Amino acid sequence: MALLQISEPGQSLDPHQRRVAVGIDLGTTHSLVAAVRHGVAECLPAADGRVILPSVVRYLDTAQGGSGRQIGHDALAAQVQDPTNTVSSVKRLMGRSRAQVADVDKLSYNVVDDQGMAVIETVAGRKTPMEVSAEILATLRFRAEDSFDDELFGAVITVPAYFDDAQRQATKDAAQLAGINVLRLINEPTAAAIAYGLDNGSEGVYAIYDLGGGTFDISILRLTRGVFEVMATGGDSALGGDDYDQALAAWVLAQQGISTPLTASERAAVHAEARRCKEALSGLDHNAGEVRFSAQVGGQPLEQCVTPAQFEAVTAALTARTMTAVRKVLRDAGIGKDEVKGVVMVGGSTRMPVIRRTVGAFFGQEPLTNLNPDEVVALGAAIQANALAGNSRDGDLLLLDVIPLSLGIETMGGLVERIVPRNSPIPTALAQDFTTYQDGQTALALHVVQGERDLVADCRSLARFVLRGIPPMAAGAARIRVSFTVDADGLLSVAAKELGSGVEARVDVKPAYGLSDEQIAAMLKDSFATAQQDMQARALVEARVDADRMIAATRSALAADADLLDPAERASIDVLIVALTEVATGADAAAIESATEALAKGTEAFAALRMNRGIQQALAGKRLEEV
Repeated sequence: MALLQISEPGQSLDPHQRRVAVGIDLGTTHSLVAAVRHGVAECLPAADGRVILPSVVRYLDTAQGGSGRQIGHDALAAQVQDPTNTVSSVKRLMGRSRAQVADVDKLSYNVVDDQGMAVIETVAGRKTPMEVSAEILATLRFRAEDSFDDELFGAVITVPAYFDDAQRQATKDAAQLAGINVLRLINEPTAAAIAYGLDNGSEGVYAIYDLGGGTFDISILRLTRGVFEVMATGGDSALGGDDYDQALAAWVLAQQGISTPLTASERAAVHAEARRCKEALSGLDHNAGEVRFSAQVGGQPLEQCVTPAQFEAVTAALTARTMTAVRKVLRDAGIGKDEVKGVVMVGGSTRMPVIRRTVGAFFGQEPLTNLNPDEVVALGAAIQANALAGNSRDGDLLLLDVIPLSLGIETMGGLVERIVPRNSPIPTALAQDFTTYQDGQTALALHVVQGERDLVADCRSLARFVLRGIPPMAAGAARIRVSFTVDADGLLSVAAKELGSGVEARVDVKPAYGLSDEQIAAMLKDSFATAQQDMQARALVEARVDADRMIAATRSALAADADLLDPAERASIDVLIVALTEVATGADAAAIESATEALAKGTEAFAALRMNRGIQQALAGKRLEEV
């Protein structure tokens, strides 16, 4: 008789071939990794049970015996102690030169330009934003592989909708450095819509208001039977919760009459206190209560009571900037606010009551907040990753994203001829015909730009290339077709072809602020050089965790059933516990594993006695027929 293989709804036809695919929310303030398990998207926790990983990396002086770097909570705890080597909010530097980073001088670490790219100076040398982001991504990758006890097939990584080509390329470079296969980059608002659309079966026009730690996105989406069509998107890639913190800190300093420049440590301490104060204020009623702002500046205490109303007044201009972007994106989508069926709130900064109240008043309805705003982006990315990996048979999910800024080429006089308008669905391919300007012209220089302005000088330069070999002919006689192709990740390639002769040239746009192949190779070589050290550190942590679990389990068993042992047996187990406790404080992973195994073997007889007692207790007083 033939055997029929069955599977759970939503699983692949062959569950044994399931691929481990995850969604990663690489955030300004914190990052998460999520995956679909048992048909449900969930965020994956670290060994300590926390799902949120602070997007912070601290670099140590390896010459003095340091372990290289700290990532996440450990790095965040050291931010005030070692601000110049502790990198946070690195997402704002991705794909940017130093001059393009807003409020760069307010950062606690030093940012310099290196060949047109913002880099961070640390005690371990200069680090690119991609290298720092790769540390965070690699930590999330290891978390996922530990959760599934399997290698990662790939990941869907989210980016702000307003990220341009250079920022998207920088994100892909960071993933490559972390050893992650990028299945796709998707916009954060789109990921949130996937989570809400699939969970709630919603249809209609929705606004996704995404205020994170460092970026703000607003997108208008139409959801119809599993099709997610992005109608328009906008926002501000330099506006987020960090700016609210800085505005509060600046106000407190002004109230106290402090105008002298702060040291790096003082700046980090004041910023951290401003964040704590903001979060505490979010739990208070608008008309009641206050929070004490407390820090040290110049060796003197800095104390200031802050009410919710004061905080809202101090940050009113920032909130107004988000609503300006909301109005603009509604115009771009060609709809009125009364046509919006629901407003999805995304990002931890949307927990601020003033944000929810302002958005609700504008749209005339309560925003949707029934999914955790910190987790919703990662959950949506996980659902998309599961589908792209072939694990899901839900073939009715179609994602129609859009490009955030127009793409075009420079024409005579420094003007921009737009070929791909902003908010065009992607992937897309569009072309336009051009001709020569002079008689006998045999080459054509093409300058690819991105932006909404009419002058090239006001737009961003993406790439330059030359089409050569055009047959000499009268000006205006040649027909040159320029084709723009934007892939599903929002990355661009441009081709130019003279239709008469067939000569062709093309360029895959590699933004100036991405990494060259040589730089990536060098960084990968560096990562290989420290791979053994990283593996040893990882093995030591895992051995200590196993040892702690074994000691706790044994002590719990002794507390419950120590009477089963005679004094000699009890003493033997106690000796093994002490030995494992002592060796677990050392740095020899093999010795810890050996001591853990010795305790496990030494308690086998005790475990058997406990099992017998449990069986006897379960059967006591029951007839044979009942058993």
